[in-house]
Amino acid sequence: MTISDSAEVRRGVEAIENSQVPKHEQLHGILLRMAKNELDPGERVPSERTLMDQFGVSRITVRAAIGRLVNEGHLVRVPGKGTFVSEGAVQSTLHLASFTQEMEAQGHKPSTIVLEAVQSTPPPATAKALGLGSAAEAYHIRRLRLADGRPVSVDDAWYNASLAAGLLDIDLTGSIYRALASDFGHQIDRARQTVRAEGAPPDVAVLLGAEAGSPVLAFDRVSFSGDHAIEHARSWYRSDRYALTMEVRL
Repeated sequence: MTISDSAEVRRGVEAIENSQVPKHEQLHGILLRMAKNELDPGERVPSERTLMDQFGVSRITVRAAIGRLVNEGHLVRVPGKGTFVSEGAVQSTLHLASFTQEMEAQGHKPSTIVLEAVQSTPPPATAKALGLGSAAEAYHIRRLRLADGRPVSVDDAWYNASLAAGLLDIDLTGSIYRALASDFGHQIDRARQTVRAEGAPPDVAVLLGAEAGSPVLAFDRVSFSGDHAIEHARSWYRSDRYALTMEVRL
């Protein structure tokens, strides 16, 4: 059954009514049920024009309902292609592992696009985290991380150049943690990390295929090898594609 055919089947089953419930709220409920019960993950939802015609509402109403569902993680907008049902989040337990190791352990195929790799003077907060002097330089590596070809996170990391001289010369599309251990003799064995919910910065949102301000999980992590701080990283994860799980005990 095509999208247009399925829309015809649904016509008349649910309708937008003139009531105290705003039309965008009614349409939100209808589209949510459609995403959960009628369409498969990754399947395209009807276009804005189709929804306008089917439910007799304005484009503003349609965009308000879809925008909310995107922000809630139920739908995903792909520029130039349309809006699709979210394929669900990668489930991650709270533990110390590289993105590559984490995705491989869950059966996903990780891949990486290197956005920037330079030696430069880090910002003051990073220099302090890495125990560097104000004039010291560090390696700055910014990468887009994907699971099964879908953007999951943007990683913006600085590395202590004195502990990993030549890091920029290796293949940075793989696991840097593995390289630090095998090539430079520095196994990452602990980290200090904070996680908070944020609105995606515009540049991060573009890379993740999301809207600016849409919810992301923001990580700020300092990683250590023994007593040496070797990495200070900030990462932004799509909250509709990445979720943290943890076990809590007394």
